[in-house]
Amino acid sequence: QVQLVESGGDSVQSGGSLSLSCVASGNTISSFYMAWFRLAPGKEREGVALIERNGRDYYPDSVKGRFSISRDNAKNTVYLQIHSLKPEDTAMYFCAASKMFYGLREDGYNYWGQGTQVTVSS
Repeated sequence: QVQLVESGGDSVQSGGSLSLSCVASGNTISSFYMAWFRLAPGKEREGVALIERNGRDYYPDSVKGRFSISRDNAKNTVYLQIHSLKPEDTAMYFCAASKMFYGLREDGYNYWGQGTQVTVSS
């Protein structure tokens, strides 16, 4: 069991940057695969970043080069750095955790935070 709380969402101008945080409690994240997903109005939830327990990271082509996921197991926190923000990045961003590797398949993640809103204006 792990509880996840995201923060860092904001309203920003296109081209800006944001750093999102996901703080875990109830368990140490060192044994979890951690991921970020986003949900935009009218769209399906999309996985945007995954970090394995060993620190290896994965991104879909849609965000590769602009998104960066990292983890600090000592702080029980996962981060998502977003650069060169675009209006199409506007979404609710969710942190998720899984004990097993499911890539960016959302149905593989047992634990979810409540989300943090990112709004990008042009």
